[in-house]
Amino acid sequence: MEEKKRYSRMLDKTKPPTEEEFYEFCAQSKSLLYDCDHFLMSLDNVSKCLRFPYGNNYDWSYKYSRKNKLICEIFAEVDAFTVMIRLSNQQIDSVDGLVRAQTQELIDNKYPCSDGGWLHYRILNQDDLMDIKKLIQIKLEHNK
Repeated sequence: MEEKKRYSRMLDKTKPPTEEEFYEFCAQSKSLLYDCDHFLMSLDNVSKCLRFPYGNNYDWSYKYSRKNKLICEIFAEVDAFTVMIRLSNQQIDSVDGLVRAQTQELIDNKYPCSDGGWLHYRILNQDDLMDIKKLIQIKLEHNK
């Protein structure tokens, strides 16, 4: 059996994973993914769906949305998972001082998009998870 490289993704578009396979794929970060999923699903009116978006480099993901507005997308990786989230400039401005320097650097180097930008935040530990939860809360507070 071939060993999977750290941070590799679920790229077989022909075989949708079960929810358990999605979590198991994250191996060492599985409990962090459960925590993140529980946090998102505990928010009001949030839905979740499995999909293979954006082409062959992104893999299977869970899309979390509220009233058809994207909150974030979670991509499974070996020993990690990545949260993709778009923040507006207003949301980014309200983050100042609320997250760790490492997270602020990620925000400063976002992929620009009209008003704001996209973040691809690889979650490796509890501190990363706490910061992404803060970013999600800021996103939702400014989208009311």
